[in-house]
Amino acid sequence: MKASIVHESRGRMRLRLAQRRLTLAQADRLEAWLKAQPWAVEAAVHERTGCVILRYRGGREAVLAAVGGFCWADAADPPEHSTRALNRAFEEKLVGKVLAKAAGSLFLPPPLRAARVVWHMIPFLRQGLGCIWRRRVRVELLDALSIGLSVCRRDFGTAGTVMFLLEIGELLEDWTRKKSVADLAESLSLHVDRVWLQTKGGEVLAPIGQVKPGDRVVVQAGGIVPLDGVVAEGEAMVNQAALTGEGLPVAKRPGGAVYAGTVVEEGRCVVEVRQSAGQGRYDQIVEMIQKSEQMKSAAEAHASRLADRLVPATFAGSLLALALTRNVSRALSVLMVDFSCALKLAMPLAVLSAMRQAGRDHITVKGGKFLEAAARADTIVFDKTGTLTHACPRVAQVVPFGGHDEAEMLRLAACLEEHFPHSIASAVVAEAKRRGLDHAERHSKVEYLVAHGIASSVEGEQVRIGSAHFIFEDERCRIPEGEREKFDALPAEYSHLYLAVGGELAAVLCIADPPRAEARAVLEALRALGIRRTVMLTGDSPRTAGAIAAQVGVDDWHAGVLPADKAGYVASLRREGHCVLMVGDGINDSPALSEADAGIAIRSGAALARQIADITIAADSLWELVRLRRLALALAGRIRSNYRFVIGFNGSLIALGAAGALSPAASATLHNLSTLAVSLHSMSSLPQPET
Repeated sequence: MKASIVHESRGRMRLRLAQRRLTLAQADRLEAWLKAQPWAVEAAVHERTGCVILRYRGGREAVLAAVGGFCWADAADPPEHSTRALNRAFEEKLVGKVLAKAAGSLFLPPPLRAARVVWHMIPFLRQGLGCIWRRRVRVELLDALSIGLSVCRRDFGTAGTVMFLLEIGELLEDWTRKKSVADLAESLSLHVDRVWLQTKGGEVLAPIGQVKPGDRVVVQAGGIVPLDGVVAEGEAMVNQAALTGEGLPVAKRPGGAVYAGTVVEEGRCVVEVRQSAGQGRYDQIVEMIQKSEQMKSAAEAHASRLADRLVPATFAGSLLALALTRNVSRALSVLMVDFSCALKLAMPLAVLSAMRQAGRDHITVKGGKFLEAAARADTIVFDKTGTLTHACPRVAQVVPFGGHDEAEMLRLAACLEEHFPHSIASAVVAEAKRRGLDHAERHSKVEYLVAHGIASSVEGEQVRIGSAHFIFEDERCRIPEGEREKFDALPAEYSHLYLAVGGELAAVLCIADPPRAEARAVLEALRALGIRRTVMLTGDSPRTAGAIAAQVGVDDWHAGVLPADKAGYVASLRREGHCVLMVGDGINDSPALSEADAGIAIRSGAALARQIADITIAADSLWELVRLRRLALALAGRIRSNYRFVIGFNGSLIALGAAGALSPAASATLHNLSTLAVSLHSMSSLPQPET
């Protein structure tokens, strides 16, 4: 692709393409290709001017070489749903209305302008009559009365201005709602890169883009269903809460339909794909968002209720002004002002804008009320492994028992763990890979037991891997005779993963799980932002948990905790009146994530945790929690300032109108302009101090 550099600074480049105008589909394809490049930090393509703005990492030569070598065959198909087309449609409607208003005011003679206003007001009058018919005093009735009375007084200029501003406000509200839903749906859409594809030669890990309808994909317990399809083999319990809101998992057997984004909690199934990547899931999410009340925060609901209650008050104020002054103009000036538009528009815009801003910080928020919970929270509960500790623990040592070979035991452990997306499982697989150990599958059906371990069999022998509680208490495995002293001498500074074969301990994998370097500073920053209590819950031994708790500086910690215990602890805090955030990354954290006022999952963790959680963070650093808290507090401050502005400004307009200081036209203009101003302010980025 031919392009020239228009402007350049360190890490940023503005290019002008030789192809000066792009279609919407071409712009989407090029932007998606640029964002997928390893050097890309941010990319924006402007289809009208043929300009590309790039922020990148690394050397500029690699960027220029990649862009210069681009051809349209390299780009994937355009996304099925694009906000670019939505933005273009909004711009055209907005420009059309402004031009029509300007042309009518400048070129139409007064009689035709009056006729145009009368024709234009018919829909407003119809809505007002509908309110009377339903015996409801709503803002539509106020609009109809103000427009109708202005026309009766032959004040066509005021009536036309009011209708124009109302239409602009309605257009802005419609576009903002649709775009916010589209942006949120995109952030909730799946971003699965690879799947286990069933082939004649066995299961292979393949890019999801290569999967076609009719192919078969294997999904293990704890895995996410990547594409819509039908169960061809196996049985599984599938959690569909992300799409249907069902609290309990649903049994899926051969012939049963499964949907992308749902999670296999138990069992294993082979899914015959019916839809390719990018189809089906998006529309389901959009429908879910549009129907779901969880998007509304308490502040939004309160604003909507307050707006409805203030409409009759405005109407009564107008009648009172007419009764006291006998001046229709003063009554109209009061009638032109209502609180409903600004309150109902500005609050949702502020919330949705904050959600989009969170998305730019790689924080996905599934509803406004969860941002509100992040602002109100006084307690944060953390899982330990993969959350307060490093996201990538490593196997520091393998201690064999019973005469087993160390390498063979690591190979067996990796064979069992490779299908389960937890940080410790990933550490086991990574260590086997580092040592060059091939761990081709030799086991039978794998059963994952939440917060305990994995049960399977290899060559007719029972194999178990998991916690000490699972191995020694639940499964009643024994330590080989004469090796108790060796067992007692296991390094205390590590977490331990126990492997048993045939009912006897075969190896202990020592997991180095160092705390995140920023953990202590993050907890201190959260306390400075109003968090009064931090708690760590873990299934590890008290010895390991105590050491980590001392290093990161939590206020309280509990060890040997099972999933039900985590959820019970969070529930007890809420019963005591605390507003609780729960941060976790594993399947075992899912019950507690559901129980908290807002559950926060680590994006690199288990799919089930991400689907159940209300907020997802990338967790490149725990400082994202601080950014989330600051964003939530800034949103709460903006909502309070919006209330003060809307009530104060519109109240002043009503008082000035009743006193005769403002004409109806001036009152309507100032009211609508203030509504647009507070709405545009609500859409702007929230100020946050740098972390």
